[in-house]
Amino acid sequence: MTAPSRFLAWLVFPLFALCSFNLLADTVEGAPQALHVLDYVGADYPATVAAGKVIDAAEYQEQVEFLKALQGFVASLPAKPQKAELEQGVSALRKAVDERQDGASVARQARQLGAKLAVAYEVSQAPIITPDPTRGAPLYAQHCSVCHGDSGAGDGPAGVGLEPAPANLRDSARQDRLSLYAIYSTLGQGIEGTDMPSFADQLDERQRWDLATYIASFSADPAAAKSEKTYNLADLARQTPAEVLAAEGPEAAATFRAQRAQPPQVKRGPAQLLDYTAATLDKSIAAYRAGEHDQAYDLSVAAYLEGFELVESSLDNVDAVVRKDTEKSLMAYRQALQDGLPVEQAEQRLDVAKAKLKESAGLLGSDGLSWSLSYISGLLILLREGLEAILVLAAILAFLRNTGQQSAVRSVNVGWGLALLAGLGTWALAAYVIDVSGSQRELLEGATALFASVMVLWLGVWMHDRRHAAAWQDYIKSSLVGGGGRFGFAILAFFSVYRELFEVILFYETLWLQAGPAGHEAVLAGGVTALVLLVGLAWVILRGSAKLPLALFFSINAGLLCALSVVFAGHGVKALQEAGIFGTRPVPFFDFDWLGIHADAYSLSAQVLAILAIIVLYSRSRMAEKRRVPAA
Repeated sequence: MTAPSRFLAWLVFPLFALCSFNLLADTVEGAPQALHVLDYVGADYPATVAAGKVIDAAEYQEQVEFLKALQGFVASLPAKPQKAELEQGVSALRKAVDERQDGASVARQARQLGAKLAVAYEVSQAPIITPDPTRGAPLYAQHCSVCHGDSGAGDGPAGVGLEPAPANLRDSARQDRLSLYAIYSTLGQGIEGTDMPSFADQLDERQRWDLATYIASFSADPAAAKSEKTYNLADLARQTPAEVLAAEGPEAAATFRAQRAQPPQVKRGPAQLLDYTAATLDKSIAAYRAGEHDQAYDLSVAAYLEGFELVESSLDNVDAVVRKDTEKSLMAYRQALQDGLPVEQAEQRLDVAKAKLKESAGLLGSDGLSWSLSYISGLLILLREGLEAILVLAAILAFLRNTGQQSAVRSVNVGWGLALLAGLGTWALAAYVIDVSGSQRELLEGATALFASVMVLWLGVWMHDRRHAAAWQDYIKSSLVGGGGRFGFAILAFFSVYRELFEVILFYETLWLQAGPAGHEAVLAGGVTALVLLVGLAWVILRGSAKLPLALFFSINAGLLCALSVVFAGHGVKALQEAGIFGTRPVPFFDFDWLGIHADAYSLSAQVLAILAIIVLYSRSRMAEKRRVPAA
């Protein structure tokens, strides 16, 4: 077998070990695997024969063996009216191979049979969200280049000496016989006993489609994408360039190659994202019915993080109640999977969630966001996320300036300045170097929120302990004039700003795509308005705090920071729940997102712990103060 054949061949080698009818009885796996075999035969059989003679005996024999496995797959599929026709098609395909018929004819038969099988057993061969090769490029660099090489020529350093050798992804003749779906499927399977791993646990469905389009770009000419004809996404995913060449000619085939490597991007509007959520939930319940509980849970997490969560901010500005109800229904379905409830109960919760998704889609519409909604969303995202950071920074800076500690003020400015650079660096890495999944995003957000909760609690109690002038002067002499106090303030400033900036970047990236070119000015206008409001708010706080007596100023700031500690604790736990780190436990309580209050036992427990910590630390402070008074 030649090296270019290995890319898809690696996928089907294990079929020989899976030919037991018991193993093939899993209908969820059977139909997609049968499609893989048909893709492989359609792509590699033509190179094995010429003029009715076998020119590559080893490769030809593999085609014969794979077709025997294919018969087993089709035979094990559940009964349907189309099954008899499919079995006849497999027999006809085997006969054509046995008779060494023309390669193009056999490839056409395999492709036609695959299309019938996909329709009969409802195997989706097209992505829901338009793939983006710019997202696929860092994935390729991270996961594939070490074997396949930076340019896809199969010359990566880790591929030296591998048997079979990594595929040359630049072989246009080979790639022309593969559909985009075939490449996507190969990425998701992984092959035991070979060096081709499964990426299903590392890359979600959307990421694998992004990566597939990037791989397709190795055999495409980008200039050919500019054409009067635009292929729809379903055709780009299901057809092969060879089919287009035969039907429409060389120019059309070049356009098709270029467009499947760079599918025409449409606005990633709310409808598309909510469709992705619904479709992924359907896959989740299918896996749950099949007994694949871990996979079902992972899919339910992906459905939320890569779909609904990205429209939450926009939906909040239309109907916050619907947003909360939809989120709760999605979490309830996820919890049903985690608790191992009967399939019927899980399906009931899924029905509720999908009804809420439909209601959300109706509110947001399918054509993207209006100018006014884009403006309001751009305004509220930055205002909401920036307010917490502004409160922390303004409190620290006002308190340091009121006490004449300009060197510490510089440390705080360095801290939030570095946070801005770190936030921009995170955005650049996620956009151009690595791909940050929804789960990783929520994990980072949750961890920084909990860390910030601890930090602001420490600062609040610290301010309370030094609210009297004598205590403050003692601390000035013993600690703050050194580097330790200034460093602590700088760290707090960094994490307070970085946490909020990370979420702002995420929401603005999504809002930018949803608004589309017509709404970009509205998003920017909303952001600028929010920035002006935040600067004004910070100025008012700083100016007003300068007129307060030192003890009162310290007490107000201490109370504010302790309250923010409780807010951050609630936000942090909720983010970790959304990432799927642990489950949810809804309780009868009210929701108030701005205060981090969520009707969930875990989130509320974290806030109760924060409140208890405040009570304990404040009680300790009062006892220490009482001991100091008699001594004085």
